[in-house]
Amino acid sequence: MNRDPTTFERSVYAACSMVPRGKVSSYKAIADYVGCNSCRAIGQALRRNPYAPRVPCHRIVASDLTIGGFAGKLVGDEIAKKKRLLKEEGVLFRNGQLSDETRFYDFEDAD
Repeated sequence: MNRDPTTFERSVYAACSMVPRGKVSSYKAIADYVGCNSCRAIGQALRRNPYAPRVPCHRIVASDLTIGGFAGKLVGDEIAKKKRLLKEEGVLFRNGQLSDETRFYDFEDAD
């Protein structure tokens, strides 16, 4: 069933769209930016992202700078795809974590 995104989901997609190519941000950073107290709600909104890849939800990682989820999955082909998309943008992970913290996009600089 296709449906139009909610106002909340549109705010999440707008924030996600601010993360530039070659950078990542976190579910928590987006939650803080849109005024939501739930990282899980951000993940659920991104899971339903009808605008991928124009809205680059693959650029959102966990707060501990591990890969996080993708397409509603935490392991498997979807995570491999997320890692591949990020690698194509120059974002690498070593030992399961973001290898270069300067690749983290901080929404505080966005306003």
